[in-house]
Amino acid sequence: MSQGSDEGQRALLWSPTEESVCRSRMAGFARWAEKRFERDLSGFEVLHTWSVDQPDEFWRGVWEFFEVEASSTGARALHDPVMPGARWFPGARLNYAENSLRWARSRPDDVAIVGEHETARAGAWTWTRLEAGVASLAQHLRKAGVRPGDRVAGVLPNIPETILALLATASVGAVWSVVNTDFGPAGVADRFAQIEPRVLLVVDGYEFAGSVRDMTGSYAALLTVLPTVEQLIVVDQLESSPVLPELPVGVTRLSDILAVPSDPSYEQLPFDHPLWILYSSGTTGKPKGIVHSHGGVTLEFLKALGLHAGLGPEDVAYYAVATTWMVWNMLAGILLTGARVITYDGSPTFGGPEKSFEIVARNRATFFGAGAGVLSMAQRAGVTPNVSMDFSALESILVTGSPLPDATWDWVYSSVSPTVRLGSDSGGTDVTSAFIGTNPYQPVYRGEIMGPYLGVDAQSWNAQGERVYGEVGELVITKPMPSMPVFFWGDEDGSRYRAAYFDMFPGAWRQGDWVTQLPEGPFVVHGRSDSTINRGGIRMGSADLTHVVDRVDGVAASMVIGAELAGGDYYMPLFVVPVPGTGVTDQLKQRIVDAIREQVSPRYVPDEIIEAPAVPRTRTGKLLEIPVKKLYQGADPSSLNRATAEDPEVLDWYAEAARRHANDVTTR
Repeated sequence: MSQGSDEGQRALLWSPTEESVCRSRMAGFARWAEKRFERDLSGFEVLHTWSVDQPDEFWRGVWEFFEVEASSTGARALHDPVMPGARWFPGARLNYAENSLRWARSRPDDVAIVGEHETARAGAWTWTRLEAGVASLAQHLRKAGVRPGDRVAGVLPNIPETILALLATASVGAVWSVVNTDFGPAGVADRFAQIEPRVLLVVDGYEFAGSVRDMTGSYAALLTVLPTVEQLIVVDQLESSPVLPELPVGVTRLSDILAVPSDPSYEQLPFDHPLWILYSSGTTGKPKGIVHSHGGVTLEFLKALGLHAGLGPEDVAYYAVATTWMVWNMLAGILLTGARVITYDGSPTFGGPEKSFEIVARNRATFFGAGAGVLSMAQRAGVTPNVSMDFSALESILVTGSPLPDATWDWVYSSVSPTVRLGSDSGGTDVTSAFIGTNPYQPVYRGEIMGPYLGVDAQSWNAQGERVYGEVGELVITKPMPSMPVFFWGDEDGSRYRAAYFDMFPGAWRQGDWVTQLPEGPFVVHGRSDSTINRGGIRMGSADLTHVVDRVDGVAASMVIGAELAGGDYYMPLFVVPVPGTGVTDQLKQRIVDAIREQVSPRYVPDEIIEAPAVPRTRTGKLLEIPVKKLYQGADPSSLNRATAEDPEVLDWYAEAARRHANDVTTR
């Protein structure tokens, strides 16, 4: 996904064998579909064309091939192909949790989830134990008055109990939402206050970076910013501590809830019933709540994880993720395929930059997913995991979130495994999946994404709405997908939804990514076409940071950008205008860093804090973030429309700052 790749310099890194293609689940699905629908579906291009031209057949085929459990299947797959507003499987009734836990009946004693920690012993959850825990928590929620459509939220790390809580919420028909424990009360409030949860799950503590973090001190602040919470449930993680932390009166421990047995019960819900709420970056305000459906997510995950990733009951899968990232939802979704899932709540560098690889090797994982930063960090640290670790079980690595540097592509094949299928997928929180990515049929070329996912008509368009090849364009989806959001939270008339995706090209979904589609079909992704901050695959609006920074004593104004640079690098500078008569001292920088860590997340500490004379604005007062981002990505300063700037000389200062940064990078 780097900008350095082009059709004249394509570097082949891996090719599938005829045998590996034939035994892939995608090929198995194609053979099944050929008989079911009496079609010739040989080869990926033919299979993909059928999947987008015949959506009724394709999505009904996914439903039948994976034997989706439902009390009603509905008469047809796609009722109306219009975007926005497509209706999928009208009349169908199902439950995401029931489909995730159906393996408890056929493989009750097999391990469903392994919970890894930094030093604590890993815990194993069988399918029987997982379903029993889900049933107990679901019954507790019902007794507490939680009904379909109510919201249940969690401030939780990546542990098995978080997946359990998601599934229990879904089994009741309530709507789930989660953020990681590194979010402060303000960041939690920006997301959860708007959805008004009735129940909040938190953790008593967890291991991170070599120490145990006691979270009990955060409860009061969380309840203050979330006044609708009627019950606080604490997930036990500190059982091995000498003294269990004291909990406030009225708080319930999850261990006490799970000690009360209950029979599984799954609310049968319409296909488009809300399952969970994810969040946009919040570039121009508070993050938008993106609502996905039981049916859409179930089918999309079966396609993405079952066909493209090729996961099934014999697989062991690990995603290196935090719960805030959409990819955590995909980690939980792997249960739909029957594969064993590995969670990990510790630091990605505990014991060294190869920590994730150690987890993969020790568990003999067949699938490893991560943000590009996890792999590039290990590569830049000079480690060679395959010298001391056994990756003979590993079949595929999936990278997402941001472009993977060219050198890291090569490093995977030299220092991890020469036989692994390294895939680079690009999608979004918007569809809780990928638009373009890997498949088992095609070879791996450095810096390239193989092509569109099945069921996704992904194209590159220029500003005039024309399809283009070999030049940078907007990533556009021309036909509906079942996992497109059912709505934005609080968007009563759908205007924000339409503005987010359909304003530029009415009737076609614009994702907001710059891409080049090569004449051969693969894509190269160049980064976001808006001002979103994308740190490690988790998007955050620039306003999320600047509204915190601007409150720091000594700061008059601030602006932050995230620029995807050549070779897969990502640069996130924070520009700070100090109050008149002062400067940006080391002490001020430390106060800014502390504020971001405490009120937003340590993930968003900038790469550099730069003193600036002013922030660039338009004549109407809007920040000129995108033009500055383009300057850092190499745009010619003469291409900027200085006439729109409130003060053109301020924009000139940023152009000079970008030039100096480019020179510094070149001379390193």
